[in-house]
Amino acid sequence: MGAAEEFSALYGEHHTAVLRYVYRRAGADSADDLAAEVFVVAWRRWSQLPAEPLPWLYEVARKVVANHVRGRERSEQLAVRWETEGILPVRDIAEHVAARDSVHAAWTRLGERDREVLALIAWEGLGVRQAAQVLGCSPATFSVQLFRARRRLRAALADSAPFDADPVNPIAMEVGRASG
Repeated sequence: MGAAEEFSALYGEHHTAVLRYVYRRAGADSADDLAAEVFVVAWRRWSQLPAEPLPWLYEVARKVVANHVRGRERSEQLAVRWETEGILPVRDIAEHVAARDSVHAAWTRLGERDREVLALIAWEGLGVRQAAQVLGCSPATFSVQLFRARRRLRAALADSAPFDADPVNPIAMEVGRASG
């Protein structure tokens, strides 16, 4: 008798017992699939099967059920999280590319000083005093430069294609703060 016939005999002899085992632990919805998974493991590990296979099959079934329960719990937790946090709408990639291109075009139209002033605040995360120190000017002078740079960036963005503030874009965030 070959391995396929021996496996068929094992399946015929123990399938009902394994099915009942997983049914009692995981419920009717999953029992058939989980029992099938147990026998897939048995087929893959055919050479490791002991002479008395039922306890070994129960051990495999216990692990399969445990994995299933963990997965179901993760799914339930995720569902609760989605309900409480809500699902954020995903932007169309074309909109993202268009917004990025608009920002890039507006950015390149700015002067070097305006780009540096905005970058120190938006990208480097510096405060007005720290940024003023980097540029070697007073905080009051830097604040005026920042105001003007933001205004010029807003104007450059208005000249570009329509642009909605992108929360992951630090330039857009700075522009949004300045206009709000």
